[in-house]
Amino acid sequence: MASRRSPTARHRRLITELNRLRESSGLSRAEVAERIGSTDTTVWRYETGLTRPKPSDVAALTDVYGVTGEARDSLIQMARDARKRGWWHRHRQALKPGFDSYIGLEAEASVVRSYEPLVVPGLMQTEPYARAVIEATALTHAPSAVDEKVSVRVSRQQLLHGPGDPIQLVAVLDEAVLRRQVGGPGVMREQLEHLLDLGRLPNVEIRVIPFSAGAHAAMDGKFCLLSFPEPGDPDLVYLEQAASGLVPEDPEEVRRYTLMFGSLSALALGAEASATFIAQMAKRCSNQPQE
Repeated sequence: MASRRSPTARHRRLITELNRLRESSGLSRAEVAERIGSTDTTVWRYETGLTRPKPSDVAALTDVYGVTGEARDSLIQMARDARKRGWWHRHRQALKPGFDSYIGLEAEASVVRSYEPLVVPGLMQTEPYARAVIEATALTHAPSAVDEKVSVRVSRQQLLHGPGDPIQLVAVLDEAVLRRQVGGPGVMREQLEHLLDLGRLPNVEIRVIPFSAGAHAAMDGKFCLLSFPEPGDPDLVYLEQAASGLVPEDPEEVRRYTLMFGSLSALALGAEASATFIAQMAKRCSNQPQE
């Protein structure tokens, strides 16, 4: 995964390391602040991610914590990487609050596990389908803002194909995703056929929960779990609402959604049966009058 580097993910890793080092040192934030000639509020902002420390700030902290050699160099480089801007940064004004952070974390993830009850996941949407979804949900947005959102969504999809190691995607879709005709029969047929193509990739698995499965643990809504290549980077969950996105930091929250995803996978059709089902839905669209 060395070819994919995300400032957001590097910042998250740096926060984790700074907290771990201070706790291991036995020093309070006030004591650390005194030794680096700063304030305990500044140290707190570093450790909570509200401020991205400069490489020189991290160098001073490593001196306090007694970190030397390659470990010190790695932390300082992490600080340099964290202060860069990802391609998504220039689009942040067009995105809902919190989603730019999610894109930054997704960019360095090794595995994405997604549950969607209503629409095809963004990583798997065709451009016409994405435009239809964004236009329907944007309501008051100008056409230029819709274009920008579509562009961001399509750009994210490069993660499935490279460069470097493509992301592993496991998508569990409710049957409603396949039956709801977004954009009309033609757009929907193209989207369903695109899902079939993606499902043939070695790094993509698509599973469908049929209506016959009845009630299940995720009926409250969509969620996405991210796993990372570095052992020290814990999994996280992303929860999205109409006006914002949230990444809970509580490990128990992540554990709960991980168990939930396992429960959904147990209810879903297998990959081959899901592909057959998707193909049937695509055929139904082909038999309907085109707009």
